[in-house]
Amino acid sequence: MKWLFKPWPLLTLFLSLWLTGCATTPAYNYDALIAAKPRSILVIPPANNSLEVNAPYIYLSTISRPLGNKGYYVFPVAVIDTFMRENGLPTPEEMNLVPLDKLYQHIGADAVLYTTINDWGQKYNIISSNTVVNVSMRLVDARTGVQLWDASVNAVRGSDSSSNSLVGNLISAVAAQIANSISDQTEEVSRMATNQAIYQPQKGLLEGPYALPKE
Repeated sequence: MKWLFKPWPLLTLFLSLWLTGCATTPAYNYDALIAAKPRSILVIPPANNSLEVNAPYIYLSTISRPLGNKGYYVFPVAVIDTFMRENGLPTPEEMNLVPLDKLYQHIGADAVLYTTINDWGQKYNIISSNTVVNVSMRLVDARTGVQLWDASVNAVRGSDSSSNSLVGNLISAVAAQIANSISDQTEEVSRMATNQAIYQPQKGLLEGPYALPKE
């Protein structure tokens, strides 16, 4: 009895897998952001899930410029932090628990940006050293609580090594550890993470009403 080879099922499967692999990532749904049209953003100091106690305020120093460059009025982060501390909220964790209606009532921002730091700092392995900043953020309408935009990003800067040998990689990792102990790179990597989230193609934050016209 002869078995006849029918290539059509395999060809169909191959084409299906190929088309799936070639499919483009769907664009972000900006409907809520477009409908809300926020003009001003209040940035709450980040909630911190890392072991670095200074991470929220290092990260906070990197957020205002890119939001302003996108065309939004950003309430001065240092002023807001001081205002909340003077009103009985000494930590970022407590600041993140303030009801939206209270923020809108006392500050009047159109939208509130909440950020969570998931990972932060230098990571030392046997033959490598990386500086990591992993954050997630969400922009919420201050009046309705509707989420307008969100992003998650993981920025990493590794120790540079052109050597393929174990000894060379070890030397590079040790040198990077010494350099990082003298000059902390987390602020720069934090800036990378912020810019990556806000400016990423098809998923970044849309331009606000004060954006400069493109040349």
